[in-house]
Amino acid sequence: METQRVKHGLVLEGGGLRGLFTAGIMDVMMEAGIQFDGVVGVSAGACFGCNYKSKQPGRVLRYNLRYAHNLRYCSLWSMLTTGGIFGPEFAYHTLPRLLDVFDTETFSNNPMEFHLVATDVDTGQAVYRRFDRFSNEMYEWILASSSMPIVSRVVEIEGLRLLDGGIADSIPLRYFQQQGFGRNVVVLTQPADYRKGPLKHLGIIRRMLKAYPVLVEAWERRHEMYNAELSYIDEQQKAGNAMILCPPTTLPIGRVSHSRSAMRKAYQLGRTMATEKLDDLRTFLAR
Repeated sequence: METQRVKHGLVLEGGGLRGLFTAGIMDVMMEAGIQFDGVVGVSAGACFGCNYKSKQPGRVLRYNLRYAHNLRYCSLWSMLTTGGIFGPEFAYHTLPRLLDVFDTETFSNNPMEFHLVATDVDTGQAVYRRFDRFSNEMYEWILASSSMPIVSRVVEIEGLRLLDGGIADSIPLRYFQQQGFGRNVVVLTQPADYRKGPLKHLGIIRRMLKAYPVLVEAWERRHEMYNAELSYIDEQQKAGNAMILCPPTTLPIGRVSHSRSAMRKAYQLGRTMATEKLDDLRTFLAR
């Protein structure tokens, strides 16, 4: 009887512009011809991870550098005038359609699966969405996955009200395993010894999000969920089912940044790590 090949997955944490570390790793893997059967991304992991399926190395760094100081891309002005610190129309529609064009044809023709995660603000639960072929609604789902509470408006799609997927499922390794991906590369944007603490400024958050009490409850529990997921992926790495790539120290960039030098540094750290780990990656995925 023929043995069925193990499906290989790429699991991408979010973290805003810390995701440029992830972009550096992805670009090296794409340039090296490393193939995955599927990718699942959360928040920035979804924004940037879709470029693996569209086979566009370099694109993430390029447009972040180009629009680092553009008020329509990321700014307080954008938050006050559009409802999102990352401009919903500019960043998620104008940019990929007209300014740094997302290769929708290659995305659709590539058999790799693309999954993303958002959080339902009414239930506090994760919502997963899969795109095998490009459709215009994919941009809205990526926006939903990436919309951080308080600094972003709620995104309404298909009767659901959605925000940042990281609230409900920050590192969706278990989800991807349930989809049949038995061997997964997991890219984190925090160092190996990082553990998330309880939510700060809870009173202010409760007042600002009083219309979404279930969401606030989920956000309050996020550190417990996140740290449990870290323990799980560590167990899976020890069992040989996962390979974790994470920055050696805290990245020189936060969720939001306008510093081009910080962007380049975070990206280069990802490239350096992936280059150093290429042989290990090939060995892991060849098993």
